[in-house]
Amino acid sequence: MRQALLAVVASMLLVSAAQATAANQTILVLGDSLSAGYGMSEQESWVSLLRDRLAAEGYGYAVVNASLTGDTTGSGLKRLPRTLALHRPAIVIIELGGNDGLRGIPIKVMRSNLAEMIELSRAAGAEVILAGMQIPTNYGSGYTQAFTAVYPDLARQYRVELVEFFLERVALDLDLIQPDGIHPTAEAQPLLLDNVWPVLEKKLRKSPKTAAR
Repeated sequence: MRQALLAVVASMLLVSAAQATAANQTILVLGDSLSAGYGMSEQESWVSLLRDRLAAEGYGYAVVNASLTGDTTGSGLKRLPRTLALHRPAIVIIELGGNDGLRGIPIKVMRSNLAEMIELSRAAGAEVILAGMQIPTNYGSGYTQAFTAVYPDLARQYRVELVEFFLERVALDLDLIQPDGIHPTAEAQPLLLDNVWPVLEKKLRKSPKTAAR
């Protein structure tokens, strides 16, 4: 009887351990329309392609896409605490700021919001990847340069990984931009993933591969 009870307890502990591990095998993408798959099906977005690549590479991570069209760093910051508590991610990819720039939100405000998101993510036990953005020069050279500099400055300050320019090889190719002149097409999504993947994989390599769920 005692041996049977011990076996049941051991089994329960193994299940609990597995559940704890699984709970921390999540990548959270916190972004705007560029990651929400604006103008295309969800399956075509770079975040969905990320799920496919993780499975193909044997990394047993789930991906939660918490991106919303129109999000700024301010609205993303408001949503983040609950999102972290709900999903308990191991890695948070922050792809925000583009809408701040388009709306002319003060650089100081944007920087403060991004910094607080990094701090909240770390406090929740997650590692952070920051996706750098740029905006058109018609916003004025001073604002444009200050905007672009926020991302590498924060990456250095907090020692987080940086995707230097999330829209690299996409932003200036009109064939890869939708008619609105802002959003990448479905054909551009693999390139966006390729911009993120080398930075993300450096973090994934620190953990052993697990069977994809």
